[in-house]
Amino acid sequence: MILLSILLLASVTFGTRYLFLEGRLPIRLGPNVKTLLGYSGPAVLTAITAPILFVHDQQLDISLDNPYLWGAVAAIGAAHKTRSVYWTIGLGLLVYIFVAFY
Repeated sequence: MILLSILLLASVTFGTRYLFLEGRLPIRLGPNVKTLLGYSGPAVLTAITAPILFVHDQQLDISLDNPYLWGAVAAIGAAHKTRSVYWTIGLGLLVYIFVAFY
């Protein structure tokens, strides 16, 4: 059953990507769909990072000693101020390490 699920998911993923990436097929996305797909990246990123930031030991953790939260705040500030991926990652990691180990 698990192998069947994996194969079905792989075929759905391949099929949808093939339909839109193959240039010879007459399928084109409209401007509204393209606009809506612009929100998929931030939505997926939020869905991945929110549990990492806020859930520890199966409980909501929004305390001031949460190093993940401080690292995320520093990374958001660096991204807003510098618009550099390197500064964002570096400052977020430095703040996380400082809060987690000191």
